[in-house]
Amino acid sequence: MKAARWYHSKDVRVEEVEEPAVSDGMVKIKVEWCGICGSDLHEYLIGPLSIPVDEPHPLSDKKAPIIMGHEFSGEVVEIGEGVGKVSVGDRVTVEPILFCGTCSACRIGHYNICEKRGFYGLTDDGGFAEFVLVKEQSVHKLPDHLSFEEGALVEPTAVAFHAVRQSQLKLGDTCVVFGAGPIGLLVLQACKAAGASKIISVEISEERLELATKMGATHVINPLKENTLESIQKITGTGANVCFEAAGAESALLDAIQCVDVDGEVVIVSVWEKPVEFNPNLLFKKECKIRPVLAYRNIFPEVISLISEGKVNVAPVITKKINLDQIVSEGFERLLADKKQTKILVAPK
Repeated sequence: MKAARWYHSKDVRVEEVEEPAVSDGMVKIKVEWCGICGSDLHEYLIGPLSIPVDEPHPLSDKKAPIIMGHEFSGEVVEIGEGVGKVSVGDRVTVEPILFCGTCSACRIGHYNICEKRGFYGLTDDGGFAEFVLVKEQSVHKLPDHLSFEEGALVEPTAVAFHAVRQSQLKLGDTCVVFGAGPIGLLVLQACKAAGASKIISVEISEERLELATKMGATHVINPLKENTLESIQKITGTGANVCFEAAGAESALLDAIQCVDVDGEVVIVSVWEKPVEFNPNLLFKKECKIRPVLAYRNIFPEVISLISEGKVNVAPVITKKINLDQIVSEGFERLLADKKQTKILVAPK
């Protein structure tokens, strides 16, 4: 079968590999669509960050080259002995976190911060392939009326909804979302669903700001054209109750800390390529909190329901569809060069 494998930074190869064979407790999926995630882009640009290179990952026993892709949907084509959750022909999406089930985090249900945590597409073979093999526990059925494209957006939508669920955002609160990439746009949707009264999007791309308005932002700010802090102060009066940092930029984090209200909260959603510096005194002045969030946990069924019932519209996030042979030139490189792009979906067929 054809697959896109990561060998090193700037070295992703589309090549023929052996089709995976089903074993006990495993589900074989014919992939329909797989999205390029920001973490995939980080791995392509400056990796390895999560991909094991020298030693195999303890939960997969695999190391580079790894088949990338963790935002995917498809059809079940074969099941292993003991699988009862899904059947051949089911339309599914995959929750790609791998976890041990025995560490202190896993024992309290926080498997997203498992000590040995891994991901399909990063530490084990993923969805940029014609077929993928995953554990039964990772598979979630899709309603018949939900498209495979929307199914591929369940994973990043779960990231956004987990961030809002873990925050202190309440009905009627004001919030700021820094960054209007795929996650930032989906955080806007989550804030809207949670009942935020004012949702401010901060982004340097005019095209993305236009999309942010369509997806629920009540106000938009371009830091290249206006003073971010002054504008937020004018809109909110006293500052935002919660700020979500989804840009992965030091300037955005510093602005988030400074524009939050007294006893407010800054939620870090981004994956960072390098460390940042800030003065902790900025926190003391307002007794504001910083909360990082990682991925999601126990949320996929609810996210699938929200999308299928039309309460969350993920379709506008998709800006381009390509085939697997184009993944480098029209996928990774296009996302780096063209800020009009947000979510690019890849068809392995």
